[in-house]
Order: sequence, then C-alpha cells, then structure tokens
Amino acid sequence: MKIPYADRAVVPELKIIGYLLNPAHPVGGSKALFFIRHGFSLERWEDLKSALLRHLAENEVAGQEQTRHGTRFVVDGPIDAPDGTVLNIRCAWYIDSSAANPRFVTAHPLPKS
Repeated sequence: MKIPYADRAVVPELKIIGYLLNPAHPVGGSKALFFIRHGFSLERWEDLKSALLRHLAENEVAGQEQTRHGTRFVVDGPIDAPDGTVLNIRCAWYIDSSAANPRFVTAHPLPKS
C-alpha cells in the first residue's frame, strides 16, 4: 500500500536545512552526518527533498499508526545519494485528521538489506 495523496506530500524546507542537514542539531546531528557523508548538502538541500519525495512515491508503507490527531506512516526503502551510493532509509510521514497532505516528519538510515 502507498501513502494516500502522496502526490500532495509536503517536505518543509526547515526540516531539511534545520534538522536533517544540520550537524549541530541535538537530535538530527547524526542523521545530518549520514546524509552529508553521502553527498547531500545545505547548498543543494532540494536534492534531499526530491530524494525523499521519490522515496515516498516508489516505496510501500511498512507500518502505520492511528493517533488522536491523524495517521503516522512509516516507509522503508532505498534512495540514490549524490555520491552514487544507494541508501536504505526509513521515513516517517504524518497525515493530520484535518488535512489530506502527507507531511514529512523524519528520516534515518536502516541497516543494509
């Protein structure tokens, strides 16, 4: 199953530049080092945004959880990094009960399969 309305998915710029590509972020710092090591950069943050949207479009839902505010979806699968590496990542997306657009929450590496 794919996430509903994946074609309307939103990846906020701040999630990329302030979190996933920010080595100084207290939670996202290790994720930033991972993505930067594989060629993603602040200067070209849109590359990571595009990769995350492709990841959403190309991979199936691995899990979902209903909360009082909406549904949280987990999507696992590969993305192509700028350095030519194929990365295995997990992304979390959220669809609020008041909106149909999937909203990007986070991404992190998974062990190679």
